[in-house]
Amino acid sequence: MNIAESEKMRVMLAAEQNLVVINSCAVTGEALRQTRQAIRRARRDYPGARLVVTGCAAEIDRAQIGAMDEVDGLIANTAKLDPRSWNVAAHTAPIAPARTRAFIGVQNGCDHACTFCVIPQGRGVSRSASVPEVLREVEAHLAVGAREIVLTGVDLTSWGQELAGAPRLGVLVSAILQEFPALPRLRLSSVDGVEIDPALFELLAHEVRVMPHLHLSLQHGADLILKRMKRRHSRADALDLVARLKAVRPDIAIGADLIAGFPTESAAHHADNISIIDDLDIVHAHIFPFSPRPGTPAARMPQLARDVVKARAADLRARAAARRATWLASLVGETLPVLAERDGTGYAPNYARVALPPATPAGEVIDVTVQQVEEGLLK
Repeated sequence: MNIAESEKMRVMLAAEQNLVVINSCAVTGEALRQTRQAIRRARRDYPGARLVVTGCAAEIDRAQIGAMDEVDGLIANTAKLDPRSWNVAAHTAPIAPARTRAFIGVQNGCDHACTFCVIPQGRGVSRSASVPEVLREVEAHLAVGAREIVLTGVDLTSWGQELAGAPRLGVLVSAILQEFPALPRLRLSSVDGVEIDPALFELLAHEVRVMPHLHLSLQHGADLILKRMKRRHSRADALDLVARLKAVRPDIAIGADLIAGFPTESAAHHADNISIIDDLDIVHAHIFPFSPRPGTPAARMPQLARDVVKARAADLRARAAARRATWLASLVGETLPVLAERDGTGYAPNYARVALPPATPAGEVIDVTVQQVEEGLLK
């Protein structure tokens, strides 16, 4: 989501000279610390520039960020894509092809109340772009060479709930595929598994242009911890979803976010968190050590010692790395269609990163027969 928004701001502000914009994150205490680091680093690198901060930290931690000597101004999160906030003319030119994959934010905000999360405070209630708005943006990206569309959102699978008729995300994905039959690849960013509607499930299961890659906003593998997080799914829900998908599309690659060391997490809960990596065959794992965020219910719960949190995160990363290594090794000998990036690598449909022959043009989709795995890269 931040990539999609940052790209829009980059285009909108392309003519501005001597301006640095920090599009900040505040999802955890650690993210806020890194935001402050980025601000200080940007000031050192560009001492004479005007430095403006926007994003969630500029909203939730406005006083703290605004008091930093390095910061010249703040732009509200809800106003950062409005040209009037920056005193620039509305930009109507096609979006510059900064990437071969185009990130399109189709949903923003969140109506849920997960106990560890401050996102609703930073982004407000859930709201969706209309189907015509999304189709226009997809068309603009395709016109400048994008070969893959990535749909993003804060709570992507809640798309449409406040639109007329309350359409589900499967309606939007179907509309994109129907409107642009030449679009070769469409991918979803992080999704909430319990919000996957029947039409979207069918597309994930059977539509070859929808990439076989599903990243779940899972967060934990123990039911009691999920309940204390106020998540809306159980471990069994996740297991059932993945089993049904793999039964019809065995090559689908599963990713997931997992939090280590959530308050009150016992050794047994931690064991459940580790085991779900194998049970769901998670090959794209994002592991986060719990970081208490002031203002959230989880920050007021009994905390685990930091060394325990770090050790449990290390356990999860080790298990996830082993699972991923086994998966990558299983791809040796396969021929994969790879979308070339600008750094000499590219992504297969299952989101495996693949090394490409020298001078492969960015944006080309080429078949690569995998010979080996080297430092997590298919070659």
